[in-house]
Amino acid sequence: MFVAPDPGRLRLRTSLRAVIGVGLAVAVAELCGLSLTASITGGLAALLALFTVTDASVPAQRVTTALLPAAGFPVLALATTLHGLDVVRDAAFIAVVFCGVYARRWGPRGHALGIFAFMNFFITQFLHAVPAQLPELYGAVALALAAAGAVRFVLWPIERRTPPAAAPAALPGTGLARPTTRQAFQAAAACAAALAVGQLLSEDRWYWAVGTAWWIFVNTASRGETLVRGFRRVLGTVVGIVVGLLVAVPLQGAAVPTAALVAVCVFGIFYTAPVSYSWMMLAVTVMAGLLYGLLGVLDAGLLVLRLSETAVGAVCASLAVVLVLPVTTHATNDAWIQRALRCVHVCTAEAAARLAGSTTADPTPHAVELELLLGRVRLSLAPLVHPLSPYRGRKARARRVLALLDACAQEVRGLVSVASDPDAGHDARLAAACWRVESAVEALSAPGPDRTDMPLYRRTPKSAPSPAAAPPALVHVHGLERLLTELGEPLRTSPRSPLVGS
Repeated sequence: MFVAPDPGRLRLRTSLRAVIGVGLAVAVAELCGLSLTASITGGLAALLALFTVTDASVPAQRVTTALLPAAGFPVLALATTLHGLDVVRDAAFIAVVFCGVYARRWGPRGHALGIFAFMNFFITQFLHAVPAQLPELYGAVALALAAAGAVRFVLWPIERRTPPAAAPAALPGTGLARPTTRQAFQAAAACAAALAVGQLLSEDRWYWAVGTAWWIFVNTASRGETLVRGFRRVLGTVVGIVVGLLVAVPLQGAAVPTAALVAVCVFGIFYTAPVSYSWMMLAVTVMAGLLYGLLGVLDAGLLVLRLSETAVGAVCASLAVVLVLPVTTHATNDAWIQRALRCVHVCTAEAAARLAGSTTADPTPHAVELELLLGRVRLSLAPLVHPLSPYRGRKARARRVLALLDACAQEVRGLVSVASDPDAGHDARLAAACWRVESAVEALSAPGPDRTDMPLYRRTPKSAPSPAAAPPALVHVHGLERLLTELGEPLRTSPRSPLVGS
């Protein structure tokens, strides 16, 4: 958590840009004479625009940013219009939840639009906005998106020099087995339960339970991932409330120090999000407390209620993934690991073709994809390697898998580096070694729960050179052979002892 790598200081630059974008949005709203409620709405809209728009190209990011009002404005109007009509409002909120999750099937753009739509309904409840405020809320959101877009695409266009990596495609499925469809039903059920229980705790602050249930389903694919994410959200909220009691409550909404601390929280949200969900939730919780202070309603009891609502949302999300169209963690793990292994093979084959003289072969994009897939594998295995996991044997095996896959990625990076050298020569033994890597991947990917009856790969001929005497490319491929051999032990197991318990 404290020494997570930040290549090219990308997280640092993105976080600083977010502070500038959100600060500019609030400043513009204030200069235009908008109310405090509208200024907060604008600041949150700018934060969402900078946080959720993750398309793989800058032009696509511009289009998604321009489309955010199309998703947010109708929901904003609906939420304010239904103010005071509790039953209809609740039904509309659950419908927005379902549609927002279902929209993720259209990739990063659908994901961003779905989140923006949900959050506009949520923000309306958070600020208790009424229909008379709708025109200035529209103005605040429009100004905020313009400010965020100006900072992102004109003032500090980080993505022009460092193109964002495309997220791995979702796991395949049809009908109710499709991840977005399944999660839409799960999220709707979780949010409906959270809404009902949350209103029993508080008729005014119930929306925190719904928000917790919603965000737990973001970027998760199995029930194990969802359970771990719920735990981390509660943990981050607990620590954030303690910090809020020490920092936000004494300030009592003092404008200048509160604004400075909100800027720190915005930075923390963006800087910690890629590496620690708990730390991100700490920053979100402290920021929420500071905003309550600005609104003049902050006290210790409100922060305790916030924790209670968060716990309700986490429990409802956990029950939903267990009871509503559940998908086992083991099945998800196996699918992501197989994709990573196939990517290892593709990288190796492309590098070998490049070294053989092909002008079209390029292993670099596949090496980037492998890094993304390994990130998804880590997320998938997080439930098992979590410190509170009771499955010690499976935890050790999962850690072994992660270590070996990381080592494979290191060998692939070395191989790609050699292949990019125009003076690197081609060794005739390289083709045979790459074929053995392909055979190893095919053996590990063979259908059936028990793969122990298949040879992992054909043995290297006795005449094969030692790594010290082999060319660099061959050394890396031999390293991949060895690592794939070792992966056979933790992966090729019977269904009675899956890598992660169902």
